[in-house]
Amino acid sequence: MTLIDRKLATAALLLQFTAGITPAQQTDAALLAKAKGIHERVLKLDTHNDIEPSNFTADCNYTKRLTTQVNLPKMVEGGMNVTFMIVYVGQGLLEADAYDDAYKQAVAKFDAVHRFTEKIAPDSIGLALTPADVRRLYKQGRRITVIGVENGYAIGTDIKRVKEFYDRGGRYMSLAHNGNSQLADSNTGEASGYSFNNGLSPLGREVIAEMNRLGMMVDLSHPSKGANMEAMRLSKAPVIASHSSVRALADVSRNMDDEQLLALKKTGGVIQIVGFASYLKVESKERTAALAKLRADMGFGGGGGGAARRGEGAAFGPARNANRACPIEDASAPAPAARMGMRILEMLPADRRAEYQKRTAEIDAQFPPAPRANVQDMVNHIDYAVKLIGVDHVGISSDFDGGGGIDGWNSAAEAFNVTLELVKRGYTEQQIEKMWSGNLLRVWGEVEKVAQKLQKK
Repeated sequence: MTLIDRKLATAALLLQFTAGITPAQQTDAALLAKAKGIHERVLKLDTHNDIEPSNFTADCNYTKRLTTQVNLPKMVEGGMNVTFMIVYVGQGLLEADAYDDAYKQAVAKFDAVHRFTEKIAPDSIGLALTPADVRRLYKQGRRITVIGVENGYAIGTDIKRVKEFYDRGGRYMSLAHNGNSQLADSNTGEASGYSFNNGLSPLGREVIAEMNRLGMMVDLSHPSKGANMEAMRLSKAPVIASHSSVRALADVSRNMDDEQLLALKKTGGVIQIVGFASYLKVESKERTAALAKLRADMGFGGGGGGAARRGEGAAFGPARNANRACPIEDASAPAPAARMGMRILEMLPADRRAEYQKRTAEIDAQFPPAPRANVQDMVNHIDYAVKLIGVDHVGISSDFDGGGGIDGWNSAAEAFNVTLELVKRGYTEQQIEKMWSGNLLRVWGEVEKVAQKLQKK
């Protein structure tokens, strides 16, 4: 058979194979193939994944497919390259003993990341301290982690701890969480009141300057709008919002309104749109109020209430989980969407769990929950932010293992669905690369340059 004959035979086979496929199906297949190619080529980075030190031991760690939404097997399955592991401490009382406890909880999480990357799985994952480290480790074929600090509460009143946290690997920090800290007012102040006239404390202003000097990114996720606007006015470097969404589409205090978004753009910063269901779609006001009252009654209010008063600010820290079995995933494991409620139950005394479940069921019956947010809802927020402030200032995050997760992106294993939806919306490979990692790495690099200039002065 000649070359021409072979080509004709191949064409005939292709005609037979595609005869029953509609033009729409052919388009879908081409789009899917395009999205897969882009997903494989771009470096994919998630700026917010919570951790528990008990999952970073020799016997129980992220080399195994745990029930956590992020671990190495799920990162590999989803093609995720970089996870920002978070040193989170919940807000507690503003007093010396509470600060000391928060500091110890933070150090335990720093130590967990170092233990994992240096002793448990150094051939599989490396700790990046610079954007250049990220790119170097990526070229080596390893997964990558970076450390972010959620809630500057853990530094107490000792500004030297900002440098200590930087030296331990922290590359961004927010100045508050849910509840006003000693550094900044929280987004929760919209309902419960502010400590610093909806802004930063004098120490908070010093911390911003020290972060600029060191090269630590200022994170705007969780502080109040006033605190964020003040931080952006003071910061000499671009800022980030590591896991927030758009308030115009979901009017909750954790999201950024247009004024904040435009101010963020002016700094050269980036908002990492977050796959957190309740920040993407808003429940009815009646349901939101009922759930807020229930959680307040159970001791989960912001500002150091409830669990924080009992010295349990880091609800899922090492002390609480030291004796539990390693959470290996199996067919009966609960879906990520169900785990947040389970975590709240774990935090409650046994005699109050039945009451919490009963009252939750009553709220569900009276005010049914809205359909859970999905990847399309998340990309709606991306679209809005891109139109308002430009594609160079928009990124992607999940808040996995901290309450994040939406239909279609419930774990690192499902990251491709985000890329697919972006391709469906018409974003180019260059734009998708910017949103998955390029913008954040650019901002991080610019923060480093500002620090170098400040240190020379």
